[in-house]
Amino acid sequence: MHRVFLSVLLISLLASCSSQPIKRKDGTTTARPWSLAGLAKRDIDDVVELHQKEAIASLKLLTEKLYRRNPAEMGKSGNTDLQAAVDRIFNPINHWHLSPQRQLDWSASINNAFREDFVGDRIHSLMTGVLTMVMSSYNHKTEVYMLDSMDAQKLYNSARNIEIVAWRLSNTKRANSELLLLTNGIGPDGVQNLSFEREFGKLIATQDLIARVVEDKTNRSIRFGVFNAASLVLLPI
Repeated sequence: MHRVFLSVLLISLLASCSSQPIKRKDGTTTARPWSLAGLAKRDIDDVVELHQKEAIASLKLLTEKLYRRNPAEMGKSGNTDLQAAVDRIFNPINHWHLSPQRQLDWSASINNAFREDFVGDRIHSLMTGVLTMVMSSYNHKTEVYMLDSMDAQKLYNSARNIEIVAWRLSNTKRANSELLLLTNGIGPDGVQNLSFEREFGKLIATQDLIARVVEDKTNRSIRFGVFNAASLVLLPI
């Protein structure tokens, strides 16, 4: 993430250095003193898009890891291999403005994945719901041109919903006390593998950070309420 941001910063610096100011007839010019604050304001839309891409990359990685830990789920949706299962969820992003997936009831899709009587592909239901929820927090945009169209509250709520999903994955069990979906586990060396927890933490931090940025730039405050990750109620987006 830091490398990407530095690349954007460098490109912007070069662009600002290479553009020649215009000299007006009255002797004034269009030249403006360079400042980091001015750069951030001009490139804030790019920053939002970069965070969105980071969030989607984390969701893809989590989807792959879930299928590897729970391979039986893949066959429930008719997928023959891991890549096909992941592509089925994420390919619609390439034409999201036309995709029926953006109309999905993401809350119901997430909740279905944690119902013991659900017979479909739990991972597909869960991650399709989470992806649609995250895209909804960006107002279903894949390119941002006006920062004012972003809503910091939606981005903040999406981070809290991801916390709820992470908690439910680690705690929702069948009647026989077995987890519905496996995530973190113990390796052959007896050391606990917390890779799921780390990736969820990264995803939550990504959404929280961009929520704060949008809050600051739009002067629309986030409403912070009492939150409990163990709650079964997902926050509205």
